[in-house]
Order: sequence, then C-alpha cells, then structure tokens
Amino acid sequence: MRAAVARLERMRRSQATDARKKDTREKIELGGLIAKAGLRYEKRALLLGLLIDASQRIKGDDAERARLTAIGAEAFGRDGE
Repeated sequence: MRAAVARLERMRRSQATDARKKDTREKIELGGLIAKAGLRYEKRALLLGLLIDASQRIKGDDAERARLTAIGAEAFGRDGE
C-alpha cells in the first residue's frame, strides 16, 4: 500500500514538473517574439498596452487578424522560420 502511495506521489510530482517546464518554455518563446518584433527594450506597460489593443482590434475583425497574421508570417519567413 505504501509503495503504491509513494508511486502515485512520484507520478504527481513528475506531472507538476512537466507542466512547469512546459509553462517556462512557452514564456521563453513569447519573450522571443517580443525581441523578434524589435521591442526588447520597450517598457513593459507599453508592451502590455500594445497586446491589449491588438487583442481588442482582432476580436470579430477577420480582416485585421489576417493582416497581422500576414505581417507575422512574413517576419518569420525572412529569418527562415
């Protein structure tokens, strides 16, 4: 019984560690997008404002979403990504 409980606890810890690693990787990738956009040295409040504004502009506006997606795809294409 104790062995089963210990095994379950190890499994739970492993899953929590995997989730933290995935979250960390995602945050690193998002930070890379900020750098790729040339905004690395901008203030955090400005960056958040830009993202909030963009989020509001693309809601229900498929044309704006497509326009911004094309800009991003082109930027990735220039770097071979």
